[in-house]
Amino acid sequence: MKQNLRWRLIIIVAVIALSVWAFYPPGEKVNLGLDLKGGVHMVMRVQTDAALRLETETTVERLREALASANVAHTKLEVSGPTAFVVEGIQNDQAFRQTSIEVDTVFARSAGAGSYTYSIRPNIANQLREETVTQALLTIERRVNELGVAEPIVSRHGAANQILIQLPGVTDVARAKEIIRSTALLELKIVEQGPFQTEEAALQAYNNALPPDLQLVPGGEDMASTGGGTPTTVYYVVRRVAPITGRDLRTARPSLDENNLPAVGFSLNQDGARRFGQLTETNINRQLAVILDNRVMSAPVIQSRITDEGQITGSFAQQEAQDLSLVLRSGALPAPMDFLEERTIGPSLGAESIRAGVMASVGGLVMVVLFMLFYYKLAGFNALTSIVVNLSILLGMMAYLDATMTLPGFAGFILTIGMGVDSNVLIFERIKEELATAKGVRAAVNAGFERVWWTIVDTHVASLIGALLLLNFGTGPIRGFALTLIIGLAANVFTAVFVSRTMFEVVLTGRAQPQTLSI
Repeated sequence: MKQNLRWRLIIIVAVIALSVWAFYPPGEKVNLGLDLKGGVHMVMRVQTDAALRLETETTVERLREALASANVAHTKLEVSGPTAFVVEGIQNDQAFRQTSIEVDTVFARSAGAGSYTYSIRPNIANQLREETVTQALLTIERRVNELGVAEPIVSRHGAANQILIQLPGVTDVARAKEIIRSTALLELKIVEQGPFQTEEAALQAYNNALPPDLQLVPGGEDMASTGGGTPTTVYYVVRRVAPITGRDLRTARPSLDENNLPAVGFSLNQDGARRFGQLTETNINRQLAVILDNRVMSAPVIQSRITDEGQITGSFAQQEAQDLSLVLRSGALPAPMDFLEERTIGPSLGAESIRAGVMASVGGLVMVVLFMLFYYKLAGFNALTSIVVNLSILLGMMAYLDATMTLPGFAGFILTIGMGVDSNVLIFERIKEELATAKGVRAAVNAGFERVWWTIVDTHVASLIGALLLLNFGTGPIRGFALTLIIGLAANVFTAVFVSRTMFEVVLTGRAQPQTLSI
């Protein structure tokens, strides 16, 4: 008996020690949510119409190339709206239909006299809007995670195209906003002509009528190296459709260029490396434009075949190179985004909430202890010990799981105190009933714990089901409350049954023939 009791005591002491080690000091090891630590609260809107326009423009350019390859004559092919484009002056209708058959899967077609009007099918448009918001949410989530923010919240909010972002503890708001909203669309294109010193000079090279399959892209050129002193804007003519884009990236990282200045190195995936090798092999001694967000960052001359490695150079600071690497790794946003709402929550509000939560917890614990001591006499100390151990395990598990304590989490914290007391009340009342049947003290204690065990299991499993549903379907503060409650329920079963019973046995072991029990 004593050997068994010794092991039980060792287990209890070990659990308490590990719990305290996990959360102490709490200021460093317990993560605090936005409502306690302060930070940034933002609501952003995804411009889904821009994503639809991009799909339309991409389809138009692919169709233009397909028609040129098939020698299908036409006089006009242009975008007429975010979801529509027109084709006019078709000479060979049958050849056109065969060439554009793939377009019909996404766009509905209405025919006219030698012309067609295409518009995105409604179900496809809805699907593209949904996919755009989902992709934006996942991209923002990856970027926020790489910022190193503890327990950020990135979720749908309000309207179908809105995203809620909460960043606890973030102080550099401007940098966080820039990283989140940066489109970071990387494109690699061969330079057709340029650089031109002015936009007008570029257009004059094409008689002021730039072909529809080409586009003019601005770029920066550092004139300090040639004695100019300040950077100026130059212009490059490139094709609209990029053979290599950011979707082909495998990774991106800060690096140094040949002048030991900050740059961004990148590597391509297998398919991208194959196409990049073909592109560079057939365009040796031509310029390759590295375009980021529709601006040429650099335009080096291709000296030999390149496969899976490249570098983006420019007037980067070290922090800018790191941030650009971050957004490239997380992927490009599928559409531009607008800030609808922004609130910065100061830590003073969090400190006040923490004080209020701690005071409520301590106040509730004191009131419960006074009641238990008054009603159950010395057995009330048993309940007090169980509650303290329960709360220690709760804090230790939250710190170990790297969970975040929020204001609703404090509610779960206080609720755990109440549930711990409730379990002890069930046990104590059952022991009192067993004592009333003239059983011995030891037999009454053993019977009390054994017969209440399944009642405790039933009540905790029922509460656990509700907490799991909250954790699965809830967002933000609701999940924080649910997680605290789940950990508290598990800890309560351990303390109410194992710890409490061990304490009774410690008291009874020290007495040869116990006749009474202070309960």
